[in-house]
Amino acid sequence: MAAGSSFRDELVYVSALNEFVYCPRRYYYQRFYDEIGEPYELVDGRSKHDGAARRGGWVTERYFRSDNLGLHGKIDLIETTNGAPTPVERKRAESGEYYPSDEIQIAGYCMLLEDAIGEPVNVGYIYLYSTDTRHPIRITDTHRDAVRTLVDRIEAMSFGDVPSLIDNQSKCAACSAREYCMPPETAMLAPHEAEGTAWEGVRPEEPS
Repeated sequence: MAAGSSFRDELVYVSALNEFVYCPRRYYYQRFYDEIGEPYELVDGRSKHDGAARRGGWVTERYFRSDNLGLHGKIDLIETTNGAPTPVERKRAESGEYYPSDEIQIAGYCMLLEDAIGEPVNVGYIYLYSTDTRHPIRITDTHRDAVRTLVDRIEAMSFGDVPSLIDNQSKCAACSAREYCMPPETAMLAPHEAEGTAWEGVRPEEPS
């Protein structure tokens, strides 16, 4: 970004905030390799979005961008609650729950919307298809600070700097980046790098 200018050459998708929080390493492969197939959840979620959009205009998708925030993205639905615009983000959520990464995503949309209209947007909704429930998310300073920090971290990513492996190996089991992120050969040749991954079962045992 040029000194004294708010213009950014490459904006961060709001959805990328969610992906980065879920697993920075997976997001790295999506961003720099673009060789990962779409998981069922993404494809199925997209079909639900498309179907809803065809039902009598129930969904109004609006694209926003903000060079000031370094963000851009499409808000699924904007409702007016007590005269105030409120973004709604829809999730397939087979588990029936939403996660901190989802809160960060709706916070990003709230910030985009308020930057566009010049008024505070302090509440967003997460709608879960699996339970047909809506969850109000009150956007706090903590959410806003997290969004800004994540934008900076994503902007600072480079091809030669691969994020570390995550500790929660349950995320690795169905990950579409698994074959790129942690092939069995890596676990065998560099067992110290396999800590906290789904490949622990093929690591050689440590000497007693």
